[in-house]
Parts: sequence; structure tokens; C-alpha cells
Amino acid sequence: MSKPESDVIRLPDGAVLPRLGQGTWFMGEQASSRAEEIAALRYGVELGMNLIDTAEMYGDGRSEELVGEALRGIRDSVFLVSKVYPHNAAGASLVRSCEASLKRLGTDHLDLYLLHWRGTIPLAETVEGMEALVASGKIARWGVSNLDIADMQELLRIPGGNHCAVNQVLYHLGSRGIEHELLPWQRGHKIPIMAYSPLAQAGKLRKGLTENETVQRIAESHGVTPLQILLAWSIREGDVMAIPKAGTRRHVEENAAAGKLVFTADELWQLDDAFPQPSWKVPLDMI
Repeated sequence: MSKPESDVIRLPDGAVLPRLGQGTWFMGEQASSRAEEIAALRYGVELGMNLIDTAEMYGDGRSEELVGEALRGIRDSVFLVSKVYPHNAAGASLVRSCEASLKRLGTDHLDLYLLHWRGTIPLAETVEGMEALVASGKIARWGVSNLDIADMQELLRIPGGNHCAVNQVLYHLGSRGIEHELLPWQRGHKIPIMAYSPLAQAGKLRKGLTENETVQRIAESHGVTPLQILLAWSIREGDVMAIPKAGTRRHVEENAAAGKLVFTADELWQLDDAFPQPSWKVPLDMI
């Protein structure tokens, strides 16, 4: 059986996170869904998915405001992650972005602050700014998102770059490019992967995954949905954490249940056969 030794991920500084967290992209954008989304986030925390990820980009801050409302009274129970735009990722702009996120979130610190993707600002300036935010107590640690292996190698050559806590990248059964170089390299450097969109984006790609005969057959054998198979697959190795979005309590329950699924070696082989890992380096997928 393929079963991780633990239901948690340990960051380089020793902080412990659940393998399943909660994403918030597109949340907070519809007033009619606000109460339900807040209830879903709080329910997810109750079920152990106490990592919540957001960004200043999401809804131009509306996602952070929603998360801030959901965190009232339970902030100390949550590992809170937000992300900064690349063009704000240094100097005074970085400080202003961080402080604006803190205000929207209704908190005095972030547990993890990520560079959302790489822009034109040198990584060295971003590292310097992130380290200053740590020193000021505004963030506990920092990381990156959407950085490929060459970027990560460059990052670790920068003074302080080895303090990077995670790299958040696109990863799901239909997008396995990181397995060729990036994932093994990060394992070697003990920098965890945080997988965003582990269920793939809605539309043709997700349809192709969930309607696949192998995925459907394995889902039926476990008495779960194809989406739960996709989510369980993304965290199957025990050293990747995933942050699926769930806007309803029912979806939260389904995600939590997916975290308990255990695949047989044969089932993993079947999924590998249906959606093989690339045998060569491919560009990093981003959405």
C-alpha cells in the first residue's frame, strides 16, 4: 500500500503543516456566496485543514477580506499564507503590500508570505525585503510560488535564499512536469512543494481527468468521486501539500475524506499508465 508515514508536512524550520490545506482563489467575489464560503473555511479548520492560502491578487484583496472574516476568533488555530505581486516584491512596496494584506486579514502577522511569481525585480532584492519583514515580526517565514528549478537554484545562491520555506506550484495528475527535475531537487534540499489547483481548473482539462476510465474505476472501487481520487493522488507521496478550494461544507468534507485515501501499488501504476510522468524537462505549468 502507498501510505505516507504522517498526515503532516514539516517545513525547513520545523513548523508542522497538514498535507491538505484550503485555497481561496475566486472566493470573496460573490456577495451571495460569502456566508457559505466563510462557513466552509471555518469548517475546514475544524476538520484539520488549518492551512489557508490567499493572495493580494485574488479579487483585488476581497479574498483576503473574506479570510479575515472567517478567521475571527480562530486566528491562533490557523497557518495563514498570502502572496505578493511580483511588482511589489521589494523595498517599500513590499512593506506596503504586506501591511495592506495584514489589514485586510485582520491580523498582525502572516505565518508564510510568498512571492506570487517571478517578475523583473531581482530575487536578491525580494529576499532582502522578506528577511526584513521576518525581522520586523510581520511575517514568520517566506517562500516563493511558480519558480522552476533554474530560479530555485539561483535563489539558493543568494544570501538568505536558503530560508525559503516552500515553493507553491501547479501540480495535479494531468500536470506532472515538476516530477522530472523540480520535485526531486526540492526533495534533496528539503523544500516542500505546495500544490495549487490539485483538482485542475474547471473546464476541458478537469473533464478529461474526471471522465478518464481509470480514474473512474479506481474512484468506484473506493466509493469516492473522481475528484477525490485526483486530490488524494496529489499528496500520495507524503511530502507534498495541496490547497484545494472548497466553497461549501460538502466540498470541504469531500476534500478531508480524500486525505484519508490509500492507493495500492497497482492503482498507482494504473494512474501512471493513464497519465505518465514526462520523461524530459518541460516548462513549468502556470495558471
